[in-house]
Amino acid sequence: MLDVTEVDTRTQNYTMSGVHNEGDVKGDDAIRVLSADGLEVTIDLTVLYRLIPNDAPNLYKETGLDYKDKIVRPIARTKIRDNAVYYDAVSLFSSRRDEFQARIYKSIEEEFKKRGLLLENLLVRNITLPTSVKNAIETKINAEQEAQKMQFVLQKERQEADRKRVEAQGIADYQRIISESLTDKQLQYEQIKTMKELAASQNAKIIIMGKGSTPMILDAK
Repeated sequence: MLDVTEVDTRTQNYTMSGVHNEGDVKGDDAIRVLSADGLEVTIDLTVLYRLIPNDAPNLYKETGLDYKDKIVRPIARTKIRDNAVYYDAVSLFSSRRDEFQARIYKSIEEEFKKRGLLLENLLVRNITLPTSVKNAIETKINAEQEAQKMQFVLQKERQEADRKRVEAQGIADYQRIISESLTDKQLQYEQIKTMKELAASQNAKIIIMGKGSTPMILDAK
């Protein structure tokens, strides 16, 4: 009579997290690694994998059914630590995070396959930087935002100053054109025209012509 052991070939997941009761191991089970610049970075990770059906007999024979503890967990944690040393802490957190995830995926995938497991996905759920680094980043971001805000204010002020200069130049040009175009004869003509209009008015007025060029107008009522 043969002993038959059933194994699950469906997708399984294994989570290592610093959040209590979120991972497979209770308590803080996040992965702590050293970055290229010597800082400790904390990583939360979920591994999605399944057994390769044809390799299941060898896996059971060589490892047993506790492959989560003997293969999935130790290989994932080791490969993450091995690869984190190529990145500085801020790069892991931001610009090179996708590159890091692709690198550890390839590394873990190769090790899993040797042992009869197929890696389906690898989710870097969270990367936590040391408090001092986070504070430095926040300070830098705030400084950059303030600089951008000040640049905007200065630009608005320069635009307003330019507008006022253009307006003042326009007024000056207008006054210069008027001043250059008005001759003595034109002024005299405008005065005579005004006096004629006053003389034609029904209101009694006396126009006194003085020695100067400008007449005096008195109301005789």
